[in-house]
Amino acid sequence: MEKNNQQIKKVKYVPEIKGVLRSNYIELPTCIAEASGIKIFGKRMKSILFSTDVAIIKNTNADAVIAVYPFTPQLLITQALMLASDVPVFCGVGGGLTTGKRCINIALHAEFQGAIGVVLNKPTPNEIVTELKNTIDIPVVITVVSEDEDFQARLEAGADILNVSGAANTPKIVKRIREVSSTVPIIATGGNSRESILRTIEAGANAITYTPPSTAEIFTEAMKRYRGQL
Repeated sequence: MEKNNQQIKKVKYVPEIKGVLRSNYIELPTCIAEASGIKIFGKRMKSILFSTDVAIIKNTNADAVIAVYPFTPQLLITQALMLASDVPVFCGVGGGLTTGKRCINIALHAEFQGAIGVVLNKPTPNEIVTELKNTIDIPVVITVVSEDEDFQARLEAGADILNVSGAANTPKIVKRIREVSSTVPIIATGGNSRESILRTIEAGANAITYTPPSTAEIFTEAMKRYRGQL
C-alpha cells in the first residue's frame, strides 16, 4: 500500500458544551459538513436552515438561515428575523408579485437591518437582478427550479449565488449549473436523508438548505413524553 497516494483523515476531537435548558435544539445532519461551504464577508456557511419560525431560528445549530415566505415581503418580518437569529440571515425580498422599485427598496432595507444576503424568487426579471446588484452591497441570491433555465443569463445579470430548489431534481439541476460554471456558489435543498444530502453535495452544491420539522411536530413529541407515551 502506497502511503503517498493515501490520505488518512484525522478525526479531530471537538469539545462541546450544552446547557441544561438549551440542550433541546434543531440539530442539522452532520453529513452537511462534507460540503465546501460558501464564505461571505469572512464567514463560512455550509448548513442553512430554511425557516421563518423565530422560535426554531433561535434554537438551531445551523450556520445560517434562509427566510423566504409565500407572502409579500414586509419590513416588520425582516426585523423580527434579524432580532431572533444568532446566525446570518438570507432574507426573501420578492421578485414575483413584489417586483420593481418596491423589491429593491425592501432589499436595501434588509441590508440596513443586517441581512447577509437577499433572495429573489424564480420569476424575477434579469433587469431587476442587475438593478438590485447595483444598489446593495450584499450578495444577490436568485432561486432556480429547473435545469432548463438560462443560468448564464442570471450570472451575467449579476446574481452572486444560485439557490436551487428543485425537489427530487435538485442534484440534476446542480450538475447542469456546474456545466455552465464551475465556480458559482450554489445553495441547494438536500432533503432530509443522508443519502439525498450527499448526492446534492456530490453534484456540486456548496451549501445545503435543510427544512426542519414544524413547531407543532416537535411539540407532538414533547407532549407524548409528558403523557408518558414515550
